[in-house]
Amino acid sequence: MGSIVVDVMLKPEILDPQGQAVGGALPRLGFDGFTDVRQGKRFVLTVDGDVTDEHLAAAHEAAEKLLSNPVIEDVVSVRVLEAPDAPEAPEAPDASDASAASDASEGDDEAEPKGDAR
Repeated sequence: MGSIVVDVMLKPEILDPQGQAVGGALPRLGFDGFTDVRQGKRFVLTVDGDVTDEHLAAAHEAAEKLLSNPVIEDVVSVRVLEAPDAPEAPEAPDASDASAASDASEGDDEAEPKGDAR
């Protein structure tokens, strides 16, 4: 089974209240040095067998037509998700601010939960 990752971000000119809330909380929790936070969406599409160019093209079309709202969002990447034992290949830097924000937040879903989990 292969997987394709689609990352979608709000366009830079669109206000991001969720990102602003996180940005305000970071220094209060001792995380200094971050100047901006943008919230995004990640979709993982799974296919039978290996991912082909046709799968990637279909995923990109789905991202443009269904997974994003083109009025307020940009599709910042559509790529193959590498096997869990292999690290993801680094992407070439994109000129958009949204891509940089997306790349900066990629490890967040793997972070340990904070606080006491009673």
